[in-house]
Amino acid sequence: MAETVDDLTIDYTEDGVQLRKQLDKQVLSKGAWSTVMYKYQDWNKPKQEYGPDKYMIARYQKSGGVFKQRSKFNISSKDQAEKIIAALQKWISED
Repeated sequence: MAETVDDLTIDYTEDGVQLRKQLDKQVLSKGAWSTVMYKYQDWNKPKQEYGPDKYMIARYQKSGGVFKQRSKFNISSKDQAEKIIAALQKWISED
């Protein structure tokens, strides 16, 4: 388990195969409750290649000196990411 936000990762390897490859990470907030956004790819076993880029926003709580994931939201496509961006930009510009 990670002791600092900077140590958090979603890389995942099983039986010597990296099934989830983290491409990038942005820390959105730090503290006892931290929020991190990831860009990643999942391994497509039948095709023997990594799939399209995906995105995840995860919330972590520090407990007992380590961060534990408490919730996450997966953004499964660039199209969905663009719709989220458009909605946020609209709401922010209205304020």
